[in-house]
Amino acid sequence: MKEEEKEKKIEEKECQCHKEEKRPCPHQEHGKKCDGKHRQKKNEELEKLKIEKEELIKKVQYAQAELINYRKRKDEEVLNFKKYCNKDLIAELIPIIDNFERAIKLDDNDLTDELSKFLEGFKMMYASLMEILKKFGVEEISRQGEVFDSTQEEALMTDNLEEYEDDVVTEVLLKGYKLNGKVIRPASVKINKKD
Repeated sequence: MKEEEKEKKIEEKECQCHKEEKRPCPHQEHGKKCDGKHRQKKNEELEKLKIEKEELIKKVQYAQAELINYRKRKDEEVLNFKKYCNKDLIAELIPIIDNFERAIKLDDNDLTDELSKFLEGFKMMYASLMEILKKFGVEEISRQGEVFDSTQEEALMTDNLEEYEDDVVTEVLLKGYKLNGKVIRPASVKINKKD
């Protein structure tokens, strides 16, 4: 009996890893000696699980950041779509506006009363149309007397006038239009070039 007790004490000493946990070593239950390798394996598994957990947390954080960026991009796309959804319609209306302006310019003192009254109606329709377009964010590009800006204007002709500096718009040949700050049609202009 003493020998069995000695063996038990030796096994208990060898199995220090389970004293901390206050439970018997599973190897002792099967009559084996504990070499502590199972504890080392558990520690290795625990380290692997910790690393795996950190990697999964990083993946989740990355996925969340991607989702936030996706939402921001989508919101921006929707906002731009709403802002410029009327672009094609307005581009189709611009030549009609040009025709209204040409017709209105016909009004002078030589016209008969009947034609003047007809053109007065044109002016009213033109003013209403321009108010509606302004309400939807359309604005004219008419920069006469300002320095030529290639992002808003196309230079079709040049003048040689002393009263203007070089590259100044001397005349707007055809108005340009913007929709919410974006150029739909650049203005066609004449610019000054001194020799």
